[in-house]
Amino acid sequence: MGQKTNPIGARLGIIRGWESNWFGSKKDYAGKLVEDHKIRTYLMARINKGGISKIVIERTLGKLIVTIHTSKPGIIIGKGGNEVDRIKEELKKLTGKDDVQINILEIRRPELDANIVADTIAKQIENRINYKRAIKMAIASALRMGAEGIKVKVGGRLGGAEIARTEEIKQGRTPLHTLRMDIDYANVFALTVYGKIGIKVWICKGEVLAKRDLNPNFIGGKEGALSDRREGRGGEDRRDFRGGDRRGGGDRNRGGGDRRERRN
Repeated sequence: MGQKTNPIGARLGIIRGWESNWFGSKKDYAGKLVEDHKIRTYLMARINKGGISKIVIERTLGKLIVTIHTSKPGIIIGKGGNEVDRIKEELKKLTGKDDVQINILEIRRPELDANIVADTIAKQIENRINYKRAIKMAIASALRMGAEGIKVKVGGRLGGAEIARTEEIKQGRTPLHTLRMDIDYANVFALTVYGKIGIKVWICKGEVLAKRDLNPNFIGGKEGALSDRREGRGGEDRRDFRGGDRRGGGDRNRGGGDRRERRN
């Protein structure tokens, strides 16, 4: 199960919410599903360098609400909000709806988001940076920001080799079978002159012991805990993520072990 099941799909309804929130009858379900795919494909291509993590689509009566989670909101908003207005008009043409609303949520810790980390590695590989160096930099950044573990797997003609191979680099712990573990997952590819190189990223953000809000726009895990604490909501943070501070000693011990390995 841990190898073959998508970690996000396995946790839906447990600690993660759906990224498409709407009801569809038998007649219009397929049409709405295809429309969602078109919206996501268009926005990812339109805002190529916007650091997009995920796009949440909600539908109410005659209204379409698109929430873009991004690490670079300034690029999407544009000067004076002109870019957002332009995207809104383009989405109206694409979907044929008159009432389209676009919300933008900033991701404060992009180092803990699997999609953004995978995109960063892919862009570095496309710019001919050594894949091992790109992966190790991403792993170091994620662990520095408080991730409990990260695993990166790349496959293809690595370094221009004639025979394709797969390599995996991991640090910390990423227990895929433990459904209460908040594990973010992404699967992207880099287009190089040698062909496609697939990149998979798993990031473990910690354990969710209390009941979690399944709203897809909820920012959870250690990223949410740290941002809550910064905004002065420390009480909520401690209640929702019990034991997070108690594991600090274990993290320090793991850090010591990593330092020993590097010396060897």
